[in-house]
Amino acid sequence: MILDMKKYAQTARKAAAEGIVMLQNNGGVLPLKEGAKIAVFGRNQYNYYKSGTGSGGLVNTAYVVGIRDALEKSSFILDEEVGKTYEEWLKGHPYDKGKGWGNEPWVQEEMPLPDELVFKAAKESDAAIVVIGRSAGEDHDNEAKPGSYLLTELEEQMMEKVCHAFEKSIVLLNVGNIIDMKWVEKYSPSAVLYVWQGGQEGGNSVLDVLCGAVSPSGRLTDTIAYDIEDYPSTKNFGSETENCYAEDIYVGYRYFETFAKDRVMYPFGYGLSYTTFDCKNKKIEEKDNGLMAHCTVTNTGTAAGKETIMVFCEPPQGKMGKPARVLVGFAKTGELLPGEKEELSVWIPQYHLASYDDSGITGYRSCYVLEAGEYKFWIGTDVRSGEYAGSVHYKDLIVAERLEEALAPTKAFCRIRPERVEMTAGKTGAECGEATVDYRIAREDAPLRTVNPMERRNQNLPETASCKGNMGYRLPDVESGVVSMEEFLSQLSDEELVWLTRGEGMNSPKTTPGTGGAFGGVTEELLGYGIPIGCCSDGPSGIRLDCGNLAFSMPNGTCLACTFNEQLCEELYQWEGLELRKNKVDNLLGPGLNIHRNPLNGRNFEYFSEDPLVSGKIAAAQLKGLRRYGVMGTIKHFACNSQEAHRNTVNALVSERALRELYLKGFEIAVKEGGADSVMSSYNPVNGIWTSSNYDLLTTVLRKEWGFSGIVMTDWWAKGNEEGEEGNRQNMAPMIRAQNDLYMVATDAKTNSNKDNLMEKLKEGSLTRGELARSAGNICRYLMTTPSYLRMKGEETELDRELEQCPPPEDEMMHQAKEIEVNPQAEIMPEEIRLGDGERSYFRILAKEKGDYKLEMHCRSAMDNDVVQFALAVWQDDQLIQVLSLTGADHNWTRFEVDLHPITGGGCGLKFFSRQSGMEIRDIKIYLQ
Repeated sequence: MILDMKKYAQTARKAAAEGIVMLQNNGGVLPLKEGAKIAVFGRNQYNYYKSGTGSGGLVNTAYVVGIRDALEKSSFILDEEVGKTYEEWLKGHPYDKGKGWGNEPWVQEEMPLPDELVFKAAKESDAAIVVIGRSAGEDHDNEAKPGSYLLTELEEQMMEKVCHAFEKSIVLLNVGNIIDMKWVEKYSPSAVLYVWQGGQEGGNSVLDVLCGAVSPSGRLTDTIAYDIEDYPSTKNFGSETENCYAEDIYVGYRYFETFAKDRVMYPFGYGLSYTTFDCKNKKIEEKDNGLMAHCTVTNTGTAAGKETIMVFCEPPQGKMGKPARVLVGFAKTGELLPGEKEELSVWIPQYHLASYDDSGITGYRSCYVLEAGEYKFWIGTDVRSGEYAGSVHYKDLIVAERLEEALAPTKAFCRIRPERVEMTAGKTGAECGEATVDYRIAREDAPLRTVNPMERRNQNLPETASCKGNMGYRLPDVESGVVSMEEFLSQLSDEELVWLTRGEGMNSPKTTPGTGGAFGGVTEELLGYGIPIGCCSDGPSGIRLDCGNLAFSMPNGTCLACTFNEQLCEELYQWEGLELRKNKVDNLLGPGLNIHRNPLNGRNFEYFSEDPLVSGKIAAAQLKGLRRYGVMGTIKHFACNSQEAHRNTVNALVSERALRELYLKGFEIAVKEGGADSVMSSYNPVNGIWTSSNYDLLTTVLRKEWGFSGIVMTDWWAKGNEEGEEGNRQNMAPMIRAQNDLYMVATDAKTNSNKDNLMEKLKEGSLTRGELARSAGNICRYLMTTPSYLRMKGEETELDRELEQCPPPEDEMMHQAKEIEVNPQAEIMPEEIRLGDGERSYFRILAKEKGDYKLEMHCRSAMDNDVVQFALAVWQDDQLIQVLSLTGADHNWTRFEVDLHPITGGGCGLKFFSRQSGMEIRDIKIYLQ
């Protein structure tokens, strides 16, 4: 069977285990011995976080293996009294989902620990495990307070009591993001592991590491500092209006290794193993337009394991100023048995050594340059452990790429740069006959914009062809070469071109039920031209199907990045590609590529790292995996979606250099190496222009410089603006001018349910038909690469036939349905109910009479947000019968009727599913028609 869910799960389990980062293992307490007696503390052993919240985590799963679940099926002997104490307490302290979108608490209430329970367990157990859990997500940033970035008082007490009473204590961090770690020095647990949010197989992956079936090989993709204030971005994070990126390119290890080494608790790339490795024969050699780094890795320990090697460059400061270390490449071994070795080679393009001159200080403004001087290279397992491997000296400045100014700020601000203060001999410096350099923070004015993007747009307008009317051409005629794309689009009226740029959703009945959006042939007229309806759905942690269909929940983005294993990530996303293909979803809305600028960003769990090279490489691997089976991913959120609070309005004030070297670089790698052909612009403005309307971002950089030829879509219900004006959801004209091709989403494209201004601006001349046709062409060319296009042409592939034979995951909760005996008319649920996020209600209907039955119910919104869309899925046995839709503005009770399939003497199962909380239901009745 091509979509083997067991093999899918095995791959996910392997990836989640490989992403686990072990920070401490004093005395070799791990791995635990078979049959070890363990006392498990912390309520999150029962409430495992498989992912963060929001669109990045809304996956309906057949099962989730939590940490407690996995431990109970292992050889370990769990302390029954501790377990029963938690279970009794949890009856009165159930899981709190919060109310409404983005309001799930960061942390669940922790159980106070009686001293006698802890000390008794310590006498009877070999070791203790403490589980700490955190959640955050879309519209819900972390905060530097207890219960979020910091431990709560009860968690501190738990940590103190357990670590004091037990000789061996192991802390597992079931989190999506790094948290404050000062408690490690305070309480000295034996072992500490970031187990992240590992998806539905997460508990099994934790078990694999604890028992030693897998030696941990994950490495931090972020720097863990002592205090949140140590991160230079913290003082400019969380604003309602504007965040100044004054730290410039000095984010994460780029900052700490240059200015604040003493404020680092765990450096970038840090991670321990159950075995030891030796890295020898390090060398750097010039080759073609780049370098090759080589080393030999040998397993010198007693357990099998994998090792990651990172190559860092120390560039000359020159006139521009540069970080003391920059990651320029990495590689990972296969699993090495004790004594085995592997030769690793890392290709480093010269471009990865270059810096972007946004001021002209080198004489080459708007160019990537390598300033003259010595470029030193360090090879190691993290940014601190690297040993000198060689250097390359460039006598003269090298221009790596000539570009043009784009995205520069118009508002003045100061940014930091290094200033040399003294020379100090260091071990690694002495080995290479040089000395290390210390720097302090200096400041300079960020260069301001000199080129108006609207003038650039006006000088590069596409040709406008008049409407010729329907000549009988269909989109397949473009594919076969009968007609050009331009000639094909000349058939469409202005209105039809406009309809084509409006995506519909959420939960459009025109595509796979419960998905995020439909686009392309969303009207009968567009379908008549042979334009298929494309389907897209969230997201980075698995397929979001709001109708209640089940899908596989993946390990979160940070966990996967910590594997540093591109091949494994590609393999995992091949399974995801098959699952998308089976569900007739053309486009996965992910991966997310935003830089971890600050640990408090709520969506960091979706993203990969503080480093753009890691982010780009892992994203490219995922995209390659998806593409193997003909589906695509949408890289998002382009760009600078660095916080969730006020994400629709907060401006990113940032230099062009920081944009190009950090915040756009991962996207660039995903486009050039991963073949990305779908991009989602972000909600926020960058330097005063909302990204969906940003011509330089979406045309000058993305399309002209990077060669991107795919589609750009907005985030859902995003805003656009003319420079100098506030953004709003109706201002779609500047989006099309910028080549943001698709607005996502409208309820109805043809009737202009969003009341956008496209036709108005087209008539007044500030938007041209040529620009509309250009976006329409981008959309059509993209659609011609999708499985939906093949289905529209009637070309069923062998792959699709095989996938049709694969059964869907079984919803095990249906076996817990409440049985109801139905007379010709019966009332199932007279009381008013309110379903929360992802909740299901089940009933087993036993009909006294066979026949055709009808279901009736009343629904309404209980939310204040009028933009929210609700979908209530009604299932009969394993078939979706109907999806009932409401908006947040529908506050009055609305009556719905649903025709059921005929009910026989054996009865049937009914399931009601709501992904979005806030829909109220009452007066559910079933009766014979």
